[in-house]
Amino acid sequence: MNRTLKIYLGVLIFIIIAAMFFEVSSPATIDWRETYNERQTKPFDLEVFHKELANVIDEGKIKNIYRTPYEFFNANYDWDMYKFKINGTYLNINPDSYMDEPSLKELLDFAYEGNTVFISSREIPDFLKDSLNFTTEYKFEKSTKADLSFANYTLKYNNITATKGIKNIYFSSIDTTYTIPLGFHKFEKDSTRTNFIKIPFGDGALLLHTQPAVFTNFHLLKDDRHKYVEAVLGYIPKKDIFFDSPNKIQNGEGISKSRLRFILQQPALRWAWYIALLFLIIFIVFNAKRKQRIVKVINPLPNTTVDFTKTIGNLFYETKDHENVVQKKITYFLEHLRTEYLMDTQVLDEKFCTRLSQKTGKPKEEIERLVKLIQILQKKLFYDENDVLNITKAIEDFKKR
Repeated sequence: MNRTLKIYLGVLIFIIIAAMFFEVSSPATIDWRETYNERQTKPFDLEVFHKELANVIDEGKIKNIYRTPYEFFNANYDWDMYKFKINGTYLNINPDSYMDEPSLKELLDFAYEGNTVFISSREIPDFLKDSLNFTTEYKFEKSTKADLSFANYTLKYNNITATKGIKNIYFSSIDTTYTIPLGFHKFEKDSTRTNFIKIPFGDGALLLHTQPAVFTNFHLLKDDRHKYVEAVLGYIPKKDIFFDSPNKIQNGEGISKSRLRFILQQPALRWAWYIALLFLIIFIVFNAKRKQRIVKVINPLPNTTVDFTKTIGNLFYETKDHENVVQKKITYFLEHLRTEYLMDTQVLDEKFCTRLSQKTGKPKEEIERLVKLIQILQKKLFYDENDVLNITKAIEDFKKR
């Protein structure tokens, strides 16, 4: 492991330890977002309510709706018999019930056939207000504390005082000829307002409620506030409940089928996962730098000059061709003079010796002896080993000095 990699690993370990220490030492943060999700445990989610809902009904089952009400109820409509294949209560608890008009019309048709539609929301769709002749109003209150009560005197023991998430949204006008007030709320400096009504429609009814926060985990686990929710649910039939889930199906797939969905849903695990991915990417980037490949050892070409010389020398020695050796040595020497000193070697006379002496700085007498030896050997008819030795020694002495 090289030094750079050790530094990166050290920094990574330090950051992980620091993050763990910070996470452990820092106080747990509470997510107060109003998500109203039946799968989550945050204060303003509906996990407790959704689990306990089964204890309220006797004969029915809870069925979650993961599509729009229009898609769900239209798929469960018998077009031959002109009636719904299902019956029970549609249940929607959401701070803002924004539904499309076809879904609302489908809900009215469902209620008309003798079923119940229960909606608890601060924002009830305008289509229902126009169709059922009622209005709502919001009055700003600094305090989120209010007394919640029922019109039915026998439910007085189910009255509670609620805090956190309670807003002064109420039914400002209703058609009293057929609309029945069921519940009220009262803020400290305000009068009693209607927040829960029943509107008969056909053979069924709509139950509309403006305080969805009371159904959340925070309130159901707080003191004895669950008794208020029990009283509210007492107005719905003990049959099937069709719970409108916020986890809608998209593109034919569920909200999340990822194997990491639990990790991604938990803030601490989610950040740990992101940090791990970040450092993995950093590690890959820094180790992806181009590294030099192993340099292949190439042995230098052997110097065969000496071997070649020995071979040629042995060849001439074996053949005893002294004349050839002498003539070649003289020829190569004269070529050397032509190349190195730009001498004309056609005539080897006194003028040649003088010029060569001037160019090489060697004594003229020595050059004359070498020239004389060359002239003698060029005219000779028979050669022996001494001739080879003499010319070789003379040429080597000339080149050394």
